[in-house]
Amino acid sequence: MEWFVRQAKKNEAYKERHQLSTDRLKTIVTEETTGEKYCPYFQMMAAFLLELEAVRRKVESGAFSSMEISDMKEINDTLYADIVGKAYEKSYANPTYASEKLGEELGVLLSCLYAEFRAGIPYAFENRMDYLTILNELFLEVYHCFEEEKEPDYKTIRDILYWYASDYCDVFLKERIEEQLYPEESFAAEWIEKADLESNKYLYCFGEYITENELQTAKHLHALPEETIQKMADVFTEGYRIGFINTGKDLSKKSVVNIRYTLGFERVVRQAVQNFAEMGLKPVIYRAASSVITKKEQYKIGYCGGTANKQYDYDHRMDQALFMDKRYMERKLDVLKDTYEKNKEQAACFAGPAVMEIFGETPFSPEAKKEAPSYSEKQRKISLAYDSKSGQITNQYIKGEERSFTIIAYPVPEIGEKYEEIFDEVIRINTLDAALYERVQQTLIDALDEGEYVHVTGKGKNQTDIKIQLYPLKDKKRETIFENCVADVNIPVGEVFTSPVLEGTEGVLHVSKVYLNGLQYKDLRLEFKEGRVTDYTCKNFDSEEENREYIYDNILHSHDSLPLGEFAIGTNTTAYVAARKYGIEEKMPILIAEKTGPHFAVGDTCYSWSEDIRVYNPNGKEIVAKDNSISVLRKEDVQKAYFQCHTDITIPYEELEEISVVTKEGKTIILLKDGRFVLEGTKVLNEPLDKEL
Repeated sequence: MEWFVRQAKKNEAYKERHQLSTDRLKTIVTEETTGEKYCPYFQMMAAFLLELEAVRRKVESGAFSSMEISDMKEINDTLYADIVGKAYEKSYANPTYASEKLGEELGVLLSCLYAEFRAGIPYAFENRMDYLTILNELFLEVYHCFEEEKEPDYKTIRDILYWYASDYCDVFLKERIEEQLYPEESFAAEWIEKADLESNKYLYCFGEYITENELQTAKHLHALPEETIQKMADVFTEGYRIGFINTGKDLSKKSVVNIRYTLGFERVVRQAVQNFAEMGLKPVIYRAASSVITKKEQYKIGYCGGTANKQYDYDHRMDQALFMDKRYMERKLDVLKDTYEKNKEQAACFAGPAVMEIFGETPFSPEAKKEAPSYSEKQRKISLAYDSKSGQITNQYIKGEERSFTIIAYPVPEIGEKYEEIFDEVIRINTLDAALYERVQQTLIDALDEGEYVHVTGKGKNQTDIKIQLYPLKDKKRETIFENCVADVNIPVGEVFTSPVLEGTEGVLHVSKVYLNGLQYKDLRLEFKEGRVTDYTCKNFDSEEENREYIYDNILHSHDSLPLGEFAIGTNTTAYVAARKYGIEEKMPILIAEKTGPHFAVGDTCYSWSEDIRVYNPNGKEIVAKDNSISVLRKEDVQKAYFQCHTDITIPYEELEEISVVTKEGKTIILLKDGRFVLEGTKVLNEPLDKEL
């Protein structure tokens, strides 16, 4: 592979350092110079890094790709064994266990370091001698501190971690940005193009954790007829292309598309790459980041395999808090700015991401651990400032008004025994008649355009009672408040949405159970006043403090409050019925779930960074409700306008009492009642509900 040829040349500069560090690791495995408490940790870490080197050599020589699949699986299992299942309880990767064995302060630091060493797994499979050398040297520097007669203090080890992250920022972060821009830097793209997809052996060549989900997904796709694969790829890539057309953006100016997906879908991705090539686009398929320097908390942005342990990811989501300060974040911003500036012509060619999500995994509600690192209030402010400034820098070089995206989702085998049947149903949902939905949704929009506000109430135990203030139209013949969403960037079809007016928007949003960004929430309740979140709670934990912190970290993303950036009405009753039929309501991704009831997004609007682009519905009316009183601040101070987050929360039809539109004259137009569409011209949406009964 060309990628490996280029990497072999890069490795030449690191050979001597790499050999020296590897030789030293071999002696540490049997040394006992760090004291009884720390010796097992360092011996285990040294053995782990040597295991990575053994794998790298097999990859470099070609021996790994020639192995039997059973041997590949054994290596994969070995590399991830200590964080899978119950093994994690007694792993140094677990900050609770590490604190117990190594001390409260040093234990957390050493656990963080172990997580960073584990980030080396993919480097071994990419033959990244440079990155593995850096990790080896980090380990040796820490190890030598513990060889001294006096045990090192917290600050000494913390400073080593700090300067590792700061010094190598211009390596890890710089190359992370470049691999998002240049197709030739895509290790995965070459594998997908050249791999033998007839055998599942190729899955183990990525270095990601491989579960039955990835294996069985690949097997299922292999059994599907070519026309089905083509259909899946076409809806994916056409949604992307149409997204540019509908927003008046020029795709011909672009040459790079980023494909994000989970392993197992290579047959579809390979066809999608061919489709994109016909549009003049080459793929960048970069791996989800694993280093503390480049990852975004527990979120996986890029291609990835299975998740070995979601609690492990959650425990280490804020490892950066152990050393992060203003100086470090400014260093990252300097690297970000400098890298984009040096690659600005290539950055201008970036068209945006095409994302293929998965769903069906067992819902995860994390354990809150006091030993897991978390940001101080000062660090939260620094982190938020970084997110804002980095977003501005990225938008300067990859302009929001010139890029687009598309996103689609498919189930994985973990969803249940009827996986194949559910998979076929999702293909049907993803390819529903867009023309029918466009017509029905326009009827909803016509009624909504008459309104001053929308009133949504819950049924039974659902406590929702919220008023959503609407943008006042100046010219109803030419303008509209809601966008008619018909399966372009946001697949499947089935919603009308708007940016609410914040002033006058108030009330309670409640949902009994919802799954957001990989995390489960029980009895989630948000209160709004003047369009901002003023209070919040859930029932995931026994402690109210823990419940609030859970929401603060993962929905508010460390903001004291967030505005209601979007209100939408989902119309995809077919998807809703399918979820109930198979009992997978709580496993449905927000991408589909948001189409199965009204949904509310906290954070930025749907039009963030591109508010000034004129957008029209299929009937020719211009969508004018794109800003709110916070996003419009971009014209004065862009840092005050954006939050770099947007989280959709859906109320399912069965928890819904009523959605009504109230006009300025006080007239009430009922759109939905008891979970059913009652507005004339929309009742066709009840047909899937009638069949369910």
